[in-house]
Amino acid sequence: MLGRPDDNGGREKRLRVRRIRRFTIRSIAPNVMTILALAAGMTAIRFALDERWEAAIVAVIVAGVFDGLDGTVARLLKGTSRFGAELDSLSDAISFGVAPAIILYLWGLDTLGGLGWGVALGFAVCCTLRLARFNSALDDDEQPLKRAGYMTGVPAPAAAGLSLMPVMIFFAQGWQAAVPPIGIAVWTGFVALLMVSRVPTFSFKALVVGRNELVPLLVTVALFAGLVSVYTWWSLLVIGFAYLASIPLSWIRARRRLARWASKRQRHS
Repeated sequence: MLGRPDDNGGREKRLRVRRIRRFTIRSIAPNVMTILALAAGMTAIRFALDERWEAAIVAVIVAGVFDGLDGTVARLLKGTSRFGAELDSLSDAISFGVAPAIILYLWGLDTLGGLGWGVALGFAVCCTLRLARFNSALDDDEQPLKRAGYMTGVPAPAAAGLSLMPVMIFFAQGWQAAVPPIGIAVWTGFVALLMVSRVPTFSFKALVVGRNELVPLLVTVALFAGLVSVYTWWSLLVIGFAYLASIPLSWIRARRRLARWASKRQRHS
């Protein structure tokens, strides 16, 4: 009789441990997407080591697709967590920092010797610094740019795609338009600085599509997907140049919006 309360208490404790050890699909699905993005980034490194450059770039793009899906899935299933955010940043550092740096180094930066390696290393470091800055601001509610629908600097997936544009130019035009190694170094350094800069860039998460705009948007996406399947590298280059062209526009619009907010605060104060 005296041992029953202790037995019941031990049984309840074991049941609580079992509940803690069980996870729902809702909480696991976003992390699965993140792991797939990490696997794609690591596969891109392997393709680069084997000099399969087209496959390496495609693997980085696939990593970007999975990276975009993990956040969307997490918000839809309400499965966001601090663990998922940390895992996502570690995956991004490899897929969009280390993988592009290795691809660019083996592609042409290695001919510059120590300078080429320094540029590749700097790109990976800037990507890591950007992700660390992003994580440190997760709990910061005072982010004017974020509340206005903008990001600070170029996000890591976009920077990875921009950095690989010299390689895409080669596949689109061949040696006739090949970018020299020093040009690759300058371009890589420029993209690395965009990552850690304070330049406002558009956040596609904040875009809102009206009901009348949905069908034209879907038709446009379908047509562009067809172009990508036929003119892959040219289509990707168009996306890259279009994104670069949007940066000055986002900077101007963000400054105007923040200025309006500041004037409203002064009026109410």
